[in-house]
Amino acid sequence: SQHHAARGRRTKNTRTLGGIMDLFTPVTLGSLQLRNRIVMAPMTRSRAGSDAVPTAVMVDYYRQRASAGLIISEGIAPSADGLGYCRTPGIYNPAQIEGWRRVTDAVHAAGGCIVAQIMHVGRVANALNKPPGSRTVAPSALRARGEIYTDQQGMQDLDEPHALSAEEIPAVIEDYRQATENAYAAGFDGVELHCTSGYLPAQFLSSGSNQRTDNYGGSVANRVRFPLQVLQAMAGVDGAERVGMRICPDNPFNDLQDDNPQETFEALLESAAELGLAYLHVIRFPRGRVDNIALGQRYCDDRLIGNESYSFEEAQGAVAGGELTAVSFGRPFVGNPDLVERWQAGAALAEFDLATLYTPGENGYSNYPRADL
Repeated sequence: SQHHAARGRRTKNTRTLGGIMDLFTPVTLGSLQLRNRIVMAPMTRSRAGSDAVPTAVMVDYYRQRASAGLIISEGIAPSADGLGYCRTPGIYNPAQIEGWRRVTDAVHAAGGCIVAQIMHVGRVANALNKPPGSRTVAPSALRARGEIYTDQQGMQDLDEPHALSAEEIPAVIEDYRQATENAYAAGFDGVELHCTSGYLPAQFLSSGSNQRTDNYGGSVANRVRFPLQVLQAMAGVDGAERVGMRICPDNPFNDLQDDNPQETFEALLESAAELGLAYLHVIRFPRGRVDNIALGQRYCDDRLIGNESYSFEEAQGAVAGGELTAVSFGRPFVGNPDLVERWQAGAALAEFDLATLYTPGENGYSNYPRADL
């Protein structure tokens, strides 16, 4: 109801300046204490070592951006099976946990807050980007149309996935639970379930990629079962108030199609709402059949992070008007490690170099200069 929505926006933990919230007003999301509402969105940048271990340049990169109210890490694989792109990090062995500990220590030393985005790509993978012995898995043995970059052989077709059996699914859910435990051991303040972009949870949700006939396929209630069980497992480690979820209903990225995304995501969010997650992170998608932001407001209006091409002015208005609790920014953070300070000072933003978005090393990653404010 409108009354409930209005009440939800005036949360007891919101400090306002002169009664008006803006992007620079602190906020608490679950157990996460944000010093402002400018969130750094998760961005794959392909700077991990070949063994999926975070590198020294990643420590620098995240430290430089710690003035964000919240940093959401790039997608981190919960298992070797969960890897799919080249040079992306995992959090399933001690070396990876230790590498992430160096990142979180650096962010915390700079006063920041950081959560780990747990990302299992499912069928969006090529074996050349995965360690020997790992598998490419999905709800059904349907190859996604598209290609993926490999360092060894350039662009390659996506793998044909192994369809997870009903007996294998609990082990995948356990991988997410263990990844959450490992993230906390590495010093992350929370975790975020990556539930969009055509990756494994979205593959289970969508009628096009999920053609199962058991309790994980067919009806909406069955298709939402896997992501809900993953969320429950993640929340079971140390409470739902340290767990967020990122969604983008009707996003066709990575060959995803769903017959009725409105119905699918209403079912997902209705059940997820009972968990009491720290936040819901929604990517708006104006070309889609669902008003994603309005859907998020219905189920999580007082803990809603909006994303996708918000200008500073639009984000300010959305927070001041109570439409969003916070706004996440991706591209502006690439070339502006001091994005928060630049916006506070009214300074111009730097452009970033598209050609070095995914190249190894510090160039176009951790070597963007701060403004002389």
